[in-house]
Amino acid sequence: MCSDNGTEVTEIHLLGFQSLHNLRPLFFVVLLLLYIAIAGGNLSIVFLVMISNNLKTPMFFFLKHLAIADVLVTTSVVPMMLDIALKFKPSVSLGGCISQLYFFGIFGFVQCFLLAVMSYDRYVALSNSLNYIVTMKPSLCFQLVFGSWAIIFSLTTSEFILIDQFDFCGRSSLDQFFCDYSPLVELSTSDTTIVPWMDFILLIFTLFFPFTFILVTYIYIVITILKIRSFDGIQKTFSTCSSHPTSVCVYYGTFITIYIVPYIVFAVHCVDPIDKSNHI
Repeated sequence: MCSDNGTEVTEIHLLGFQSLHNLRPLFFVVLLLLYIAIAGGNLSIVFLVMISNNLKTPMFFFLKHLAIADVLVTTSVVPMMLDIALKFKPSVSLGGCISQLYFFGIFGFVQCFLLAVMSYDRYVALSNSLNYIVTMKPSLCFQLVFGSWAIIFSLTTSEFILIDQFDFCGRSSLDQFFCDYSPLVELSTSDTTIVPWMDFILLIFTLFFPFTFILVTYIYIVITILKIRSFDGIQKTFSTCSSHPTSVCVYYGTFITIYIVPYIVFAVHCVDPIDKSNHI
């Protein structure tokens, strides 16, 4: 509860758009076009996989769910940004801010697991191609996708239940374009010392473990490819697998830079990266 001198926060004011001044309409149009392109491209993948009999394979089944997750993670952020881009004093309710973060976390982290599942699919396809269809049967593919969603939902929900109990009093401004995790927690007047540890553990399970699994899987894939005696066979196999590791590098590189690095520094120095003294 807030003290007598503190006002309970019901709205979060996003200040990131104030620096745009007269460029807000242009920013709105560009952001809208990007959103349409991202959503349209991914939905096209989903539609093609659903209607084409030639794409009824495990790889495209996983790709369909990856595309769905990409649409959802984009939708969890961009429409809110479009809504507040043209507002003179952009704001969002505290509950809406926390909800946006919650769904952004689920839809974002589940892609890490789906990429790991796709790497396993590529390994089975190359190392045991004769039994690939038997091994990657529809029931197993469904279990892998459902398990990815279930694990991420459980891990993310446990942390956001705690955040939902925090008190927010007095300060209500974020110098952001949307509700981001650390800046929001910084606004809380509750004791948040446990949050960096919980978040670090969450990131270990949702980012580090899947990424390590992908690295190990591709080591075995490379070993398998190098055993191929035909140069044309090696080249063809590498070209088949090249798109997936590229996606992995881009996706995980962004996540690790933004989320993992600050908490590695925190773990090494044993200090709380969310220091409220700089924001009073």
